Amino acid sequence: MNRDVIIHQGPGIAALAERLAELRSSAAARIVGLTGSVAAGKTTLARDVADALNPPLSVETVSTDGFLFPNAVLEPQGLLMRKGFPETYDRDGFTNALVSIRQGEAAFPAHSHDIYDIDPALTRTVQLPDMLILEGLGFQPPTRPERPDGEPDVLVYLDASEADLEYWYVERFVGFWNAARTDPSSFYAQWLHMSETELRAFAKTVWDGVNLPNLRDHILPLKAHADIVVHKARDHTVEIAEDRIS
Repeated sequence: MNRDVIIHQGPGIAALAERLAELRSSAAARIVGLTGSVAAGKTTLARDVADALNPPLSVETVSTDGFLFPNAVLEPQGLLMRKGFPETYDRDGFTNALVSIRQGEAAFPAHSHDIYDIDPALTRTVQLPDMLILEGLGFQPPTRPERPDGEPDVLVYLDASEADLEYWYVERFVGFWNAARTDPSSFYAQWLHMSETELRAFAKTVWDGVNLPNLRDHILPLKAHADIVVHKARDHTVEIAEDRIS
């Protein structure tokens, strides 16, 4: 389970859902990509927008985490601590899944945050819905205005301040750590010997050394290419900051 941060329902959620519904009615948004920093709340935003749209639309949400290479592939290459960087994603699998879903259905693998690895038991076969919201990392700038079948029709960027992102990341890390007390198989059980103060300091070093560089070098540049930019505040409220679709 992804223990993502909470986003409050409100006018921002409704406004984004309404805008995507408008784009879907003009056939411009069958597949929506939603990206932004680690810990920004992409999973929760995707779920809340899907809830606002469904019904009347049938909406499915899928995480791009499933297209991370398994740990058995990443670890020998020294990439385990770089999960989320572009080189840790199966780009062919990502593209092929989008091509397949447009033809009717596709199998989407899934990454477990508890075991910190791909879990084959969580693979889902998804039938083509009215709208698919594909949320997570691993996106690349659109190759051209008329997107090919292997790219989302619309890219939404969830923006927030670095200070808020760091805060949410550390809180999420602590949440996984606390849950590991009753789940010895959890990836986070390896840090149960730490005090909470020590753990928070460690989580901050992971943020500073891994997630912040990934944000600045690879994720944030997508904001300039996004069709819609949504801003999120510390209290988890969201609003559409930019809508670049004419």
